[in-house]
Amino acid sequence: MQLTYKFRVRDKHAAELNRQAAAVNFVWNYCNETQMKAAKSGRGWLNCYELQRLTAGAAKLLDISSNTIQKVCEQYTRCRMAKSRPWLRWRGRKSLGWVPFSTGNVKFDGEKFRFRSSDYETLHLRNLERGVKIGIGSFNADSKGRWYINVPIEVKPISRIARRENIGIDLGLVDIVVLSDGAKIKAPQFYRKLEGALAVARRGKKRNRVRSLCGKVANQRKDFLHKLSNQITKEYGLIVIGDVSPSKLAKTRMAKSIYDAGWSDLKRMLSYKSIRNGGSCLEVSEHNTSQTCSACGALPPERPRGIAGLGIREWTCSGCGTVHDRDANAARNILRLGLEALAEGAPLLGSGQCYKTEN
Repeated sequence: MQLTYKFRVRDKHAAELNRQAAAVNFVWNYCNETQMKAAKSGRGWLNCYELQRLTAGAAKLLDISSNTIQKVCEQYTRCRMAKSRPWLRWRGRKSLGWVPFSTGNVKFDGEKFRFRSSDYETLHLRNLERGVKIGIGSFNADSKGRWYINVPIEVKPISRIARRENIGIDLGLVDIVVLSDGAKIKAPQFYRKLEGALAVARRGKKRNRVRSLCGKVANQRKDFLHKLSNQITKEYGLIVIGDVSPSKLAKTRMAKSIYDAGWSDLKRMLSYKSIRNGGSCLEVSEHNTSQTCSACGALPPERPRGIAGLGIREWTCSGCGTVHDRDANAARNILRLGLEALAEGAPLLGSGQCYKTEN
């Protein structure tokens, strides 16, 4: 499996990376302008290979890697097709810095990364082996102008560990994770805690303060989700999670809370960390999981239903008399659906697989 490690590049390299990022923006904008002219003239959409032929030879003029230009063309085409738009937004000074590279363009000598005959030092290093093969990655800058290098490398997953417990997970806003064994983890709500300070900074037009606070929130959330996902994947073997869609819920009045919870990042981390730790991750439909009794499987009339039932956190099944915590009941049903899906033929092809199924 391939993992991407992210390292903070020392600030002394920022000037050179900013120059290359400006050249990358120039290539992107050239592709955008060319595509716009082609679309307006009725020629249709240009593909990646046509853009690469048009930008061939620009590496010497812009003093960047030719592979970087090719990757910019590929990413531009990929983004345009994903958004289904004839052209995209322009990249300018407000765009975050980005310099992509191809497999083999970056070398590691045990202490520094080498790219285009220049050495790039990082603040911290993991236990990377000297001469490790680095895949398709990139340099990128954050909102405060700090640069990072994203290094994809191949790692061997841990052999599947036997006799580890299975767990179902229900995602929420008050409790970000509710496990099928009844355990709950409160949502830290990092954005909500700094929302007042952000509002003051925005009203005062203090852009640097706003960037600093936004960066702090993002780092706090990322650190929390990494630790949480690491703890879950090391403790449990099969992890079954509901297919809640953050992008759809973000269009509702709960948008701030949805983004603050970071469900998408948590699901992604659980997916690849379960593979890394010798487990498996399964995604199932969570339709009616909070309304179905996990003890007898009934759908009693007094179950919490719709938006009006969101405030009901506990309910009693009239069929068997079991008192349910709404979220824990949903997590147990999610686990049951995952086990049923595997029993019906979802194949485990090896250690650490991630599936998505419908009930």
